[in-house]
Amino acid sequence: MTFPAVLLLLSAGIAQKGPQPYITHQDLTYPSVVFGEPRNFRLFLPNDYASSDKRYGVIYYFHGHSDRYTLEHYDGGKDTVPKIEGFVATHDVIVVAPDGFDAKQYSGFYGGSPYDVRKEGGEHDYAEAFRELVTYIDARYRTIAARRYRGISGLSMGGFMSLWISARYPELVGSTSAFNPGPEFYLGERGRRSLWRPKDHVALHESTPLRLIRASGDYISQYHEETRMAYARTPSVAFEFRQDEYHRHWATSIGETFEFHLRAFSDPEAASLKDRWTYTSPFRNFAVRDYDVRANGLAEPALISLEDVTNNSFRLHTRRWAPDGPPATCDEIELRTAPQYQPGKPYQVSTFRLDDGTGTRQQIIAQPDGRLTLRAGCDGGQFIIGSDFNELIVLPSQQPRYFIAREPAQLAVRILNPTGIKNLVAELRSDYPTVSITTPVQPVPAGETALLQFPVVFHSSSLEWAHARLYLKLAGRSHSIDVQIAPDGLVAPLETRILDGRSEMFPVFRQKGNQGRGGPVERTVTEGQGNGDGILQPGEKATIWLKYPAGIDGLDRGNWCRAKVYSNSPWMREVEDIQEQKQLEWTGAMNRTSIVALDRSSAKDTVVAMILDCESWTYYFTPDVRYGSEPLYQAFQFHRHHLFRATLDVKGNLY
Repeated sequence: MTFPAVLLLLSAGIAQKGPQPYITHQDLTYPSVVFGEPRNFRLFLPNDYASSDKRYGVIYYFHGHSDRYTLEHYDGGKDTVPKIEGFVATHDVIVVAPDGFDAKQYSGFYGGSPYDVRKEGGEHDYAEAFRELVTYIDARYRTIAARRYRGISGLSMGGFMSLWISARYPELVGSTSAFNPGPEFYLGERGRRSLWRPKDHVALHESTPLRLIRASGDYISQYHEETRMAYARTPSVAFEFRQDEYHRHWATSIGETFEFHLRAFSDPEAASLKDRWTYTSPFRNFAVRDYDVRANGLAEPALISLEDVTNNSFRLHTRRWAPDGPPATCDEIELRTAPQYQPGKPYQVSTFRLDDGTGTRQQIIAQPDGRLTLRAGCDGGQFIIGSDFNELIVLPSQQPRYFIAREPAQLAVRILNPTGIKNLVAELRSDYPTVSITTPVQPVPAGETALLQFPVVFHSSSLEWAHARLYLKLAGRSHSIDVQIAPDGLVAPLETRILDGRSEMFPVFRQKGNQGRGGPVERTVTEGQGNGDGILQPGEKATIWLKYPAGIDGLDRGNWCRAKVYSNSPWMREVEDIQEQKQLEWTGAMNRTSIVALDRSSAKDTVVAMILDCESWTYYFTPDVRYGSEPLYQAFQFHRHHLFRATLDVKGNLY
């Protein structure tokens, strides 16, 4: 039998009788509407596929930067492909390797940036192309076409795609894994792309078992650790982690990781989605779990979130950036619920503001298909459907939860009590020994909304931000509250500048190469909007630059950086999140700093306290250190947040 004949029979899903030659892999194409052309993929079939009638689960494996669906660029086909072939030969599973090729980002067959995840991109939606590929594979091969039997995995940028696609399509993907995943890239429509960091959206994997794998000598290990910690802190996500002793950025433990997916295939709980769920999208229009959302008039980059969704309640809002950006600007958000209501029946819909809990009510008639159509502004709200709702809701804080260690503070918690349940008591606790709560138990005042103020003191020995978690127990349900703690004893920067429309020239540290070394270079900037006198006045917008004693790099001394600004003052607002690629970074990670403004109605005698965050980074190279039997392949890319205290006085001067 000729090779084309074997391929035709396999593609048709017809089992051949008698011994047949085993083809370890095939390079094929599928028609893509997203791209308007055929797209490549590599297919690995089990060695008994042609001689059996069995159906198989499928693992989709996404390649990394400068590679393609052949998975051969980094190793000449000597490592990854043989490992996948060996696994498929001994397990009942199909593996498919999609192609991340982007013609505008590739200089040749190899050597490019795949998946169209750059800020200036957005021409093609690779996630939708993945849906096309899944439909094609399920139609032509003997797969088990259910989410439980569909896993995705990937290396580096492919690991990022694995995390992103499984978060975007919870109905489609039952398990996900990532080898040394890229930490952040841009997603959404062209012209309004949002920075997406998986560590900001962990809740999107609450219905999807997840595994992270890191090589000990991977040059972006710090980013992997930050991603790992975000998932490890989230008990609602079925999460596991492995670190392999290896000297470079690579997909290790492929067989063991594919075994993780096979365990998910055999887990009945992986067949269904959780009843209470959260979802966030960078697209202005999207559908998830039979809900349809459309943000009309949304032109700027923004994330739209559906949070804590049940059959009779959910929270809907936008953020200009994650994790704590302000609401976006749009005409309205239109939401059509899943078809879960009685057609023609009137339902009471209560909508509560997220900032103060004030609410409105209206009756909405369920449509013939059993859906309700609801509308809200871009600042969103908490929606409750039905008049017999008796659950208490903790509204998210409208102020970032950033505190300074050893300074007495108030943790504000707003509680929504729509049906007026009486005799309520709230209890705040924490398992962190660094958290002290003076009055942990408080009665909940009667009324539809209540604002509780818990006196707290946080402690930290960290040189930068430290994390802590508290739990609010209310009517038998526990709500988690995460905070970030700056160390006590913060000092002022060596110098500061407010750029309110003025120009300045600063010495900034510049990396030289991936073997370390570097030094200061001059950078001239013109930033902010105002009269340019270097004083932040109401109505002006400004950046804040500071001079720091030393950065994380041993050669970084006495340079300047633009600050990320944190303040709990109601008069200070962060109006822009500046995102600049870190110098010579290969990860896509952004240095994030602030444009801030004072409210025009700010009182003249208001003093604003701030924490200024200056991030520095380095290529840390240790040529005499081995990882396994090999020396370090590439310098680590480390970063650190340097925190300073600052105060804006009544005249708008910073000190």
